[in-house]
Amino acid sequence: MRSTVAFALAAMLVMAGCGVDSEPPDPGTAPSSAADSGAPSAAASAADDAGDVLHSANVTHVANMPPQPPLDGPQSWGTDLAFQGDHVFTGNYDGFTVFDISDPAKPSVVSRVLCPGEQNDVSIAGDLLFLSVDTPRGGPECDAAPGGQEGAGWEGIRIFDVSDKAHPTFVSAVSTACGSHTHTLVPGENAETVYLYVSSPGPEPGSATCPAPHNIFSIVEVPVGDPAAAKVIAKPEISDPGGEAEIGGCHDITAYPEKDLAAAACFGDGILLDISDRVKPKVLQHVSDEENFSIWHSATFNNDATKLVFGDELGGGAGATCDRETPRTKGASAVYDLGADRTLTRRAYFKIPREQQPGENCVAHNGNLLPIPGKDVMVQSWYQGGVSVWDFTDSANPREIGFFERGPVSALGGSWSAYYYNGHIYSSDITKGLDVLRIDDPLTDPAKKASLKELNPQTQTSY
Repeated sequence: MRSTVAFALAAMLVMAGCGVDSEPPDPGTAPSSAADSGAPSAAASAADDAGDVLHSANVTHVANMPPQPPLDGPQSWGTDLAFQGDHVFTGNYDGFTVFDISDPAKPSVVSRVLCPGEQNDVSIAGDLLFLSVDTPRGGPECDAAPGGQEGAGWEGIRIFDVSDKAHPTFVSAVSTACGSHTHTLVPGENAETVYLYVSSPGPEPGSATCPAPHNIFSIVEVPVGDPAAAKVIAKPEISDPGGEAEIGGCHDITAYPEKDLAAAACFGDGILLDISDRVKPKVLQHVSDEENFSIWHSATFNNDATKLVFGDELGGGAGATCDRETPRTKGASAVYDLGADRTLTRRAYFKIPREQQPGENCVAHNGNLLPIPGKDVMVQSWYQGGVSVWDFTDSANPREIGFFERGPVSALGGSWSAYYYNGHIYSSDITKGLDVLRIDDPLTDPAKKASLKELNPQTQTSY
């Protein structure tokens, strides 16, 4: 399979600066964080009734919706989230679920759709739902078998009509080079068209679906009124072509259409893009960090696009990088200032201050901003490290202000995605299902005034 977890072993062999450093961090060079800034979250924790959950005093565990059939198999892992009105759409390696969250304390299932295909990362645009499939299958249909003939097969984007959320229907699919590990929805010039920026790692020697070189991402054009006509219309090059053994492509792209900017977290570096022409993005800058970053995983702009946070998924999500043996600059998030001339300057690293067990997979993962005017605060998932809310208003001194985490599990687990939406934090736990959290803090309370009609976290909008 081409999940990041499985792909990580190959990636770690060829990426610079990717190994887990067995030396302890140098306290003289470690950046500021909650661990050394006196942040209250690590000390002010409490256990819930289950006995295996810890959280800061300002975070409340509101609800949990555990996996249910048919999305409860041994690898029915929860993945990404998208939001629309009173609904959250949760991706799963075996399909997706639509929840009604009109009462966040009592989420209810509207529908579950069995449609296997890792990772099934999800986005929503009006009545259309998009799923990323990043492993070859016999065809795009939900009942297609895994794999294909002689290394061939289908992988890419599936499109569903969710106008009736109780009965989603498969509409069409688009094959993309090396599949779709993730995708980012980018609005067109009018409501008649949306674009998907499709990210995937590659190449895979001997694969008909992922040949070398793979120094591109794919752009899919979707006519909203005729989604069956969706097609790949561009494959922008983002780096020089590499050799067959070199890992290329991107893991995740975050777009900020209002600013005509996008940030691509790629296998090797981070890339700042001008997307004023949605189908002809231009590379503005490559940033690299060979000493500390391994798999550039995701990116988040602050509201005024003067800062950018890149996350490093050292170990591909399967590694334990939050233990005492791993430096705080590895498997972390890096905060960059974004100048008026559109150049990036790294200012600090952030990593959760709570030490995890050596067997707990833990590394920086998916998150988004809390809509707080004048402040830069984001929520972020850390797999078994849980969910962290942290402040990077002072880009040189990021600090944690709240957290939620469960006790260790013996296999891959923890929060895959954690996002703030209309007053609550929603976390997709790989094995435990959907968690609903609330943070009550003078710093974050202004975010409760915001009300969104739709949220795809990798498509940023201003507040």
